[in-house]
Amino acid sequence: MAQEVEVGIIGGGLMGKEVAAALARWPALQDHPVRPRLTAVCDTNRGALEWFDRIDTVRLKATDHRQLMEDDRIEVLYISVPHHLHEELYLDAISAGKDFLGEKPFGIDLAAGERIVETLGRRPELFVRCSSEMPYFPGAQLAYDVIRSGVVGRVVEARSAFLHSSDLDVTKAINWKRQARFCGRLGVMGDLGMHVLHVPLRLGWHPARVYAVLQDIVRERPGPNGELEPCDTIDNATLVCSVESDEGPFPLTVETKRIAPGETNTWVLRVVGMEGGVEFSTRNPKTVRLFTVRDGRQIWEHQETGSQSAFPTVTGGIFEFGFSDAVLQMWAAFLAERAGALGDRFGCVTPDEALAAHRLLDAALRSGESGRAEPVGDQPS
Repeated sequence: MAQEVEVGIIGGGLMGKEVAAALARWPALQDHPVRPRLTAVCDTNRGALEWFDRIDTVRLKATDHRQLMEDDRIEVLYISVPHHLHEELYLDAISAGKDFLGEKPFGIDLAAGERIVETLGRRPELFVRCSSEMPYFPGAQLAYDVIRSGVVGRVVEARSAFLHSSDLDVTKAINWKRQARFCGRLGVMGDLGMHVLHVPLRLGWHPARVYAVLQDIVRERPGPNGELEPCDTIDNATLVCSVESDEGPFPLTVETKRIAPGETNTWVLRVVGMEGGVEFSTRNPKTVRLFTVRDGRQIWEHQETGSQSAFPTVTGGIFEFGFSDAVLQMWAAFLAERAGALGDRFGCVTPDEALAAHRLLDAALRSGESGRAEPVGDQPS
């Protein structure tokens, strides 16, 4: 019989609703060892809580997150709040003894991330992970498996990118992600960086140095009253990282962009080596491109994927996988690993990986300021 777990959501915005919808779709999973029930939601905006009236398992709606922290029946929290609130709420969850899945970047900056992970280290009994759903596309999972298998041979170069274009509209109103006091100096790197670093870090690729080009392209946006207000965050970041390997260094290009003309919500992973390569993009979610050298000829082939997810669902394998499916798969991985049943499947971002991402992005900030490549500190031996 599946283990029942009560889940609470702190932050009822866009991702809070996505997670609520994913948990409501849980019966779509085939034979998962855990059965979560969303029973509590917190948001400081009472209006945001009204949407959750449609979830009939919700028994508690609160405007103070401490009500969820103090509820002994709630075992797992999903915390999705602006970056400047991460440290306070994550530390409160740790103090309350709650397992949780926290949104990236795991603290507004490196110092906050270090404090969170240090505090978590004193509570080894807690199970905590960081959110990153894009690698759960079947095509991304296949690409990861290809790279991990070693068939690409010596890696020549790699690219990992997450590309938006909504900020191409200069009349778009300002929000918290466009203000450094809420989003942090990392800007787009804090918001999207974990998405593009999840797979490289899981592969053991810890850059030693980074050269960053950071762009603050739209510097003013309309405020609530229509007047222009300063928009002081990084819109686009392109990082060229040097990764050391046993066979020699290779460049890893990491891109996080809010202004990528022609893109909507595109996640890209591409790795090529001396013997093979692989490329996947959510722009073409059913297609994985595979590179090989055959009889001296360089060949790119296409392999079609569908909904063959790591955690099987009732969805036919021929159908197309989407973002909501990735959220469901991420939660399936999170709760399976928490129950000790992940097996060899791809797991969620660990606190140590979240901290490693912070160290790289902090070095990228320094590079953007100095105009030089900067070392990435405290790399694993």
